[in-house]
Amino acid sequence: MSPAHPATHPRPTTNRRPLRISISITASLLTFLLTQPLAASAETAVVIAPPALDEPLAASTAHEETAVFAGGCFWGVQGVFQHVRGVTKAVSGYSGGTRETAGYEIVSGGETGHAESVQVTFDPARVTYGQLLQVYFSVIHDPTELNRQGPDSGTQYRSAVFPLNDTQRRVAQGYIAQLDRSHAFPAPIVTKTEPYRGFYPAESYHQNYLTLHPDSAYIAINDMPKVASLKRLFPHLYRDKPVLVDAAQ
Repeated sequence: MSPAHPATHPRPTTNRRPLRISISITASLLTFLLTQPLAASAETAVVIAPPALDEPLAASTAHEETAVFAGGCFWGVQGVFQHVRGVTKAVSGYSGGTRETAGYEIVSGGETGHAESVQVTFDPARVTYGQLLQVYFSVIHDPTELNRQGPDSGTQYRSAVFPLNDTQRRVAQGYIAQLDRSHAFPAPIVTKTEPYRGFYPAESYHQNYLTLHPDSAYIAINDMPKVASLKRLFPHLYRDKPVLVDAAQ
C-alpha cells in the first residue's frame, strides 16, 4: 500500500472499495510483481523454537485476551491469524500514533507514528501468547527487515509488537532475545516492543482482504504462501475456515 507501489498494493477507489487486481490482468504487471522481494512465504518461512518463557494454556476459557502485532501490510498479517486455532477475532488497523491520524490515506505517508497492525483476540485455553509470537516470527513476516516487508516500504510497515501488559512484554522481549542468541535468522531481529497507545480499526474495505480477494496478484504472491506455511509448519494450530471480521464492526 505504499504510494511507491500503487500497482502492487492498490489504493481504494472513490467508492471506498479496494481495487481487485487479477493475476492475469497484464503480463507486464505480473512480471513486475515477480521481480519484487517477497514477504515471508512458503519458501522463506523459518522453523524456530517456541518461546522458552510463555504462559501455559489456561485451564478453562474464563476470559479472552488481546494482542497487537505489526509486520508489514495488515492484509497478510490478519489473514494468517484468522487461520490460527484459538483466535476468535483478528482486526486490521493502526497502532503507534494518535486517534486523529488513524486513517489509511494519512498513515500511508509514513509520518504519523502508526504501523499497519492487527489486533488479535484469542482464547488462552486454546492458544498462548507465545504461540502467536512463534507464528508471527516464523511465517507472518521477516523480522530482520527494517521498515519494510516485501514490496512495501516505510515506517508504517515496520516490525513491532505492542504488549498490552507486563506479561506480554516479558514474553515478547524474552523471545526476541532468545531468537537472536540462537541465530534463528541470518540477520539480527529488528522487531521492537513498543508502548501500547491504542488500536484503531482500519476502514472496512481492508478487513478480511485476503479471504475476499484471493485472486489479487498482491495477495497470491505475498500472502497466500504464508497461509500455506502456517498449515505446513503449525498443523496443530491451523484451522481451515478463517474467523472473519463482521463488516459492520
